[in-house]
Amino acid sequence: MKKVLFVLCLLCTTGAFAQYIGGSRTLSAQPQSYSFPSNPAHATYAPMAAELSVLSNSSYTAAQGDRPASDFPQAEAASLGLIAREFKKQHDALPKKSHVVWINQ
Repeated sequence: MKKVLFVLCLLCTTGAFAQYIGGSRTLSAQPQSYSFPSNPAHATYAPMAAELSVLSNSSYTAAQGDRPASDFPQAEAASLGLIAREFKKQHDALPKKSHVVWINQ
């Protein structure tokens, strides 16, 4: 175990020295300042563009108003009482889970 740890430390040390000394490049101590490109037209006021239609060259029809509810067929709504009775029948039709109830005293 000690030999494996020694070899691992030796490899890591070799890699660290290779990064520190290696290569023909050297790092300079001079700081580098970054200049970001600027856009002089950014956030300036401009007039709005002209209206542009996104529709095809076909004719477009628009209308306003309300249509009566009688124009839309609706299914007959069941009352909540009928729904509750149906659920109770389905629940009563399920088999019982246990015939014996144990009470520990």
